[in-house]
Amino acid sequence: MSDNSAKALHAKEKGNKAFKQRNHNLAVKCFTEAISFDADNKVLYSNRAAAYTALAKNDPANFDLAVADANKCIELDASWGKGYARLGAALFQKGDYEGAVKTYATGLGVDPSNTNITTGLQAAQKKMSAKKAKEEKKTFKPEDTIIGIDLGTTYSCVGVWKEDGVEIIANSLGDRTTPSWVSFLEGDRLVGQAAKNVAASNAKNTVFDIKRCIGQLATDEGVSKDIERFPFKVQADGNNRPVVHIDNAGTVETFLPEQISALVLAELKKTAEEYLGFPVNKAVITVPAYFNDAQRQATKAAGKIAGLEVKRIINEPTAAALSYGLDQGSDGNSNILIFDLGGGTFDVSILSIADGVFEVKATGGDTHLGGEDFDNAIVDHLIKEIERKKLGDIRDNTRAVRRLKAAAERAKRTLSNANVAEIEVESLIDGNDFNTKLTRAKFESLNSAFFARTIETVTKVLKDAKLKAADINEIVLVGGSTRIPKIQTDLSNLFDGKELCKTLNPDEAVAYGAAVQAGILSGRRNAQTADMLLMDVTPLSLGIETTGRVMSTVIPRNTPIPCVKQSTYTTEQDYQTEVDIAIYEGERMKTEHNNHLGTFTISGIERAKRGEPQIEVSFELNADGILKVKARDAKTGAENHIQIENKQTASQDEIERMVAEAKRFKKEDKERINKVDALNKIERVIYEVLEASKNQDSKLADVLEQSAMDTQDWLDEHGDSATSHELTKRANELQRRIQSRK
Repeated sequence: MSDNSAKALHAKEKGNKAFKQRNHNLAVKCFTEAISFDADNKVLYSNRAAAYTALAKNDPANFDLAVADANKCIELDASWGKGYARLGAALFQKGDYEGAVKTYATGLGVDPSNTNITTGLQAAQKKMSAKKAKEEKKTFKPEDTIIGIDLGTTYSCVGVWKEDGVEIIANSLGDRTTPSWVSFLEGDRLVGQAAKNVAASNAKNTVFDIKRCIGQLATDEGVSKDIERFPFKVQADGNNRPVVHIDNAGTVETFLPEQISALVLAELKKTAEEYLGFPVNKAVITVPAYFNDAQRQATKAAGKIAGLEVKRIINEPTAAALSYGLDQGSDGNSNILIFDLGGGTFDVSILSIADGVFEVKATGGDTHLGGEDFDNAIVDHLIKEIERKKLGDIRDNTRAVRRLKAAAERAKRTLSNANVAEIEVESLIDGNDFNTKLTRAKFESLNSAFFARTIETVTKVLKDAKLKAADINEIVLVGGSTRIPKIQTDLSNLFDGKELCKTLNPDEAVAYGAAVQAGILSGRRNAQTADMLLMDVTPLSLGIETTGRVMSTVIPRNTPIPCVKQSTYTTEQDYQTEVDIAIYEGERMKTEHNNHLGTFTISGIERAKRGEPQIEVSFELNADGILKVKARDAKTGAENHIQIENKQTASQDEIERMVAEAKRFKKEDKERINKVDALNKIERVIYEVLEASKNQDSKLADVLEQSAMDTQDWLDEHGDSATSHELTKRANELQRRIQSRK
């Protein structure tokens, strides 16, 4: 060892000793001396950077010195993780969290196993998020804020636009998506993961997949099949709407699908408000592209019940396209196919993106096709195997079926990454365990018909858009079910092996796009969104019934919206003075095969022979895909109009009633929380008094103990019926009584 090396080592050891003793000034002096003897030793700069960082807590001027030394470490050896750890720590302590995140991220790429870098990165990200949230709270105007919500069949997600982009908001559990589940348990209503957690033990009162029923009739084919599978009770009401029946603590309550969805929306609203720090009353909500008018109206009603003004309803694949456009850039001209396969619905849309203009060319899909159907196919297969093994009768055991379905869902997820999934359910039925294996090949066989339907839909949408497979520039996957390898393979093969775009988070892309649209509507644009323009289309043709119960189309499907279309009709009988206008949506020639939206009557038309009066019928379809129809006699000026309201959806009076109920429930929930807090307080005070009595003279001890026991007796007798105010009052009285005795 050279003389300089020996001197450097000696000074370094002195510096290390001083650092351990927290004498950071001496440590800096010693490390500086060591560097004077060995100027290219990265360890010495690293050690001095640590000492400068420690000193900077009292003297910020040392931060720059710490950063300079850490950068010197990296300059000397860019592959040494410790240099990045030192620089990240210095920037973190300085408050430059963004710089710290970038440094740690670079360091992690160099040294992935460095736990100091990993821990530092997590801490810096957390601080950076908190700092940004705090800054946003200062700039956000509550009255202008609009949140974006993906109201999914199985999972829902909420996001908000910020100046630098979209923030997907995590719920109280830290999850960025929330299960669309609601459970009614002993008077309480649980939403999200809490509801899903009790599903097995509370199957008959836990509601899920309700989006598959919203805005539809109980006798609709897809709905009736779902009702047969649901463990909770669903029956048709007087208008043939599916209504959920819940036995909530001995009281039977009924809920329309809109009300269940409203509880999920209210939970997402609460999540956003906790993040933003102020009330949120406006939202953009997404729906499947193939949702009809009734389903869209019902979704808006759900938003209103949840306390949200729904500023826009947009199609899920269109929202995903906005997300894609923001992620990839929207310059140039390209055709994008959005393949959106979620838990309960399936959509395909083709959009052209040209210089920031998003124009939907065609759309199609199935509101009863998704991951839940794949799970059910597995469950049916497993039930047959259980019967074959003679383990017991499971079909009417809702708890066992729920546990089996949870196992099926886990197996499905496993098979996205493995060829075989082990399925094990302990004590499934009559104390018998159930064990089996499910191969990927068997899973694909069970669901081959479902998978084929997705490809058929893609082919149909291509035809509607008047495009060939070669005309599609990008195929974007959205929705959790697109993780299934067979679906990816079939889709890629349809486009001659074209690589699929997987850059978007399939679980968050729709909410992300909804938040982009929400930001645009609220005027919160930036350079990326300044030129964005969204042009959606109507998924179904709209028209009126004419002679022979034939539908005359006024707005053909895949017409860009918003739009106004007009057609002229006449009378069928001589001297007819009024005409019924019956509105339908669908693609069949006969109206009996299409969906009836509503009927209204125009009176005071020209009294003339049939065929002479000219009745102008105008269809106005707004950006939400919601329809208004107006009829006017060209000669007399008589007119009438209708805002389409379907029997499948709640009436305005019902919506107002449900809004009032939701507010009452919210008040009751708050009282329930307050009561729990008050119970905890009074029990804590009783315990503290009893403990305090042990350290007093016998006379005072008796008084304290008696006061506590009197309060306990009152609590035992009145605790269940007492309000939070009464409980708090009793706790405060006991505290004052004790204080007066001291």
